[in-house]
Amino acid sequence: MVTSLQCTESPMEEAAREEQHGLVASASNWICNLPNSSLGFLLADAGYDVWMGNSRGNTWSRRHVSLSPKSSEYWAFSLDEMAKYDLPDTIHFITEKTGQERLFYIGHSQGTTIAFIAFSTNQELARKIKMYFALAPVVTVKYTQSPMRRLTTFSRKVLKAFFGDKMFSPHTFFDQFIATKVCNRKLFRKVCSNFIFSMCGFDPNNLNMSRLDVYLSQSPAGTSVQTMLHWAQAVNSGQFQAYDWGNPELNMEHFFQLTPPLYNVTQMSVPTAVWSGAQDPVADPIDVENLLPKISRLVYYKLIPHYNHVDFYLGQDAPQEIYQDLMRLMEECV
Repeated sequence: MVTSLQCTESPMEEAAREEQHGLVASASNWICNLPNSSLGFLLADAGYDVWMGNSRGNTWSRRHVSLSPKSSEYWAFSLDEMAKYDLPDTIHFITEKTGQERLFYIGHSQGTTIAFIAFSTNQELARKIKMYFALAPVVTVKYTQSPMRRLTTFSRKVLKAFFGDKMFSPHTFFDQFIATKVCNRKLFRKVCSNFIFSMCGFDPNNLNMSRLDVYLSQSPAGTSVQTMLHWAQAVNSGQFQAYDWGNPELNMEHFFQLTPPLYNVTQMSVPTAVWSGAQDPVADPIDVENLLPKISRLVYYKLIPHYNHVDFYLGQDAPQEIYQDLMRLMEECV
C-alpha cells in the first residue's frame, strides 16, 4: 500500500537519519553485509548523514556516569527507559551535532518498539521526525512464534533465579571463538546458521552464507534480564504496556498508578512506513495486522511473503524488497 505524501523542508536543511537495532543486537546489524546490500552503507553512499544507535546494555553501550555494569542497579531498565530517556537523548544529540531540526528514523524489531512508545508519548520528540520507517514492527507479541515464548511459561521469580537480575545473552569469548574459528568453515555453516537464527528464523537461500562468521562475531550483543521480563510480560498480557514492577507499591512509585500504563499508538502523528514478513516468527503477521489500523499516518505498507525476522537487514534481496522504496520515500521528503 502506498499513499502520496507532501513534505515541506527548508532548502538549506541537510538529510540525516538514525537507525536502531532489535533485541540483543547492535548497530552492526546495519553494516554487516557487503556495502551493496547493507542499509547503512547504501544510505551513506547516497549522501545521507547516518547515525547508528546502540541500545543500552549491549556490547557497545555499557558506560554510565555513576553506575557500574557489575551492579544490579545498572541493569534495572527495560523498554520504558530506552524509550523515555535513551531515544530522546540520542535524537537530541544528533540534532545538536548536525544543526538539523528533524531527521529520518529507521527501526528494526525492538528499535520499532521503543519508537512507538517514544513518538506516541513525547510529542516534542515526534516533531523532530520527518518520517519513521518500521521494519518488522513489534508492538504486541500476543501471537509471536519465537522460541523466546518459552520464557513466559516460568514465573518472574524462576526466571530471575535462573538468569539473575543483570545481563541477558551477552557476547562472550566463546561466541567470538566459535564465530572466527568454526563458523568461517563451510563444513559448519548449517550448524552455525541454526544456532544464530534459532530465535527468529532464517532462509539460507536469502543469506550470504559465507558471512556467517561476521554475523556471529557481533551477535548476540546482550540486554538486561529486566528487558526480557518485559517481553515475557507482553506475550502473557497481549498488551502494549509499561513494565510491571511486580507489586502495586513499586508501580505507584514509577507510574503514579497501581498498574503499568498502556501505550497508545494512535497518539503517534509521525508519518510511518511499514514492512513486515509473512514468515516472521517474532513480529507475527497477526500482531502486525492489529497494529496497522492504529497508525494514524501510515503512508506505506508492504508485506513480504518470504521474509523472516532477520531478512530485513541480512536478506540478500533487501535492497530490492525494502531499501529502494525506503530511499525513494526519503528522497520525496528531502
